[in-house]
Amino acid sequence: MQSPIIATNATYPQRFARGWHCLGLAADYADGKPHRLDIFGTRLVAYRGEDGAIRILDGYCPHMGADLSGGHVQGNDVVCPFHHWQWGADGKCTSIPYCQRIPPRARVKAWPTLEENRLLFVWHDAEGGAPDPEVRIPRIEACFSPEWTEWRMRKMVINTNCRELVDNLADFAHFGPVHGSPASYFCNTFDGHIGYQMFQGEESELLGNGLRADSAYFGPAYHVTRMSAQTAEGNIDTLLLNCHVPIDQNSFELRYAVKVRKQPGLSDEQNEAIAEAYANQAHKSFFQDVEIWHGKCRVEKPLLCEGDGPVYQLREWYEQFYTDVAKLPAPTLKVFERRDGGWRQLDEVPEQARSQLHLI
Repeated sequence: MQSPIIATNATYPQRFARGWHCLGLAADYADGKPHRLDIFGTRLVAYRGEDGAIRILDGYCPHMGADLSGGHVQGNDVVCPFHHWQWGADGKCTSIPYCQRIPPRARVKAWPTLEENRLLFVWHDAEGGAPDPEVRIPRIEACFSPEWTEWRMRKMVINTNCRELVDNLADFAHFGPVHGSPASYFCNTFDGHIGYQMFQGEESELLGNGLRADSAYFGPAYHVTRMSAQTAEGNIDTLLLNCHVPIDQNSFELRYAVKVRKQPGLSDEQNEAIAEAYANQAHKSFFQDVEIWHGKCRVEKPLLCEGDGPVYQLREWYEQFYTDVAKLPAPTLKVFERRDGGWRQLDEVPEQARSQLHLI
């Protein structure tokens, strides 16, 4: 029997995933100040200009190396704290206070940004390509509806490669041991840039009984779950956000947020109390995974049993975000369903596993 290949350091790809990465609530960048971002193995600066748009630029001034996040915002520009060179939305230098002629090469990289679902996203592509319209972050109507509470978000740093987090999409077997929520039904669908998970469980120690969770990665780093369950307060309908941004190859920022549909007939205060209680339970459940990630190593070729499901197929799907666009194979649909204690590969998505995410 072949032993698993265990690597604790250098086998991760030396590039970062192509796609949109969530940087948290857009409102957190709306204070008119520059914000430091240590991500993708470098430093960036994010700021909202007077026109209301959020910009993200390379964070070090190419003049003498100062940190632009230590400067200030002027109009739609960020001003370097060292010599007050100004950098515009497109990365070009717009002003040097002691020189009329601006060098033609005076520019920094401007990173594509997107605001959607009250969140800020930045586009990363190791090849320098522009965002693909086909993989735009989908709008969630619940984020703009008074029938739902606002995002309750927490941020943490996980000291491992972000692939260890993505593996969870196919890991049905951990729900019982880690969360006390064994799966009665499970299905994975890999379709283009979307990786989808359908989970159903009869019992849950933390999140209520009759649990159903529709969960999808839209690209490599933005993960949304629509979840419903029976609790003491009645049926609870929630959205869970699980998104990450790599700091380097061995650590990433993880943001986890919860949004709850308000119960009709209850006051705003009562609904907020329910949302806060459920968010605390959901965070507790999520932190059970965090404890595992903090202590685990990378296993390049996991030693699997026949009950483990499509772990290798998930990693094959995820590899597309680290592959040059010109080398990508044609998109395919792959469906794996677990019911009655066994796995089977299907040609189409079964009715039981059809996503409810489009209803939000």
